[in-house]
Amino acid sequence: MRVFLDANVLFSASNVASLIALLCERQTAVACNLAIEEVRKNVALKRPAWRPGFDELLKRVDILPSILFELQIQLDRKDAPLLCAAIRGRCSRFVTGDKRDFGHLYGQVVQGVEVISLLRLAKLLTV
Repeated sequence: MRVFLDANVLFSASNVASLIALLCERQTAVACNLAIEEVRKNVALKRPAWRPGFDELLKRVDILPSILFELQIQLDRKDAPLLCAAIRGRCSRFVTGDKRDFGHLYGQVVQGVEVISLLRLAKLLTV
């Protein structure tokens, strides 16, 4: 299983570090350069002390290039490259805590990628 980590998941990784560590032990964690850039900006602005932990996390994450192509679902143009990267990267799941932009897709499979919450990921990893 390859699991794509959205920017807000990566940003919050210090709070869910054990979950992400478990994922990295059992599966492949994936993100794209667009998500990483967003996290770098947010960490610098909001949580500079998290930078070392974020840098360590990135050592365990496969980083894909951002990409944009037409999707079969309704999604804001700023968010589409993230899901497109997960699809192109042949990830089985796209994990996000962004309910505002992705919540309507929770539990749906979009072009082979299931959109799930962190809670759902935790349940999948602890079964």
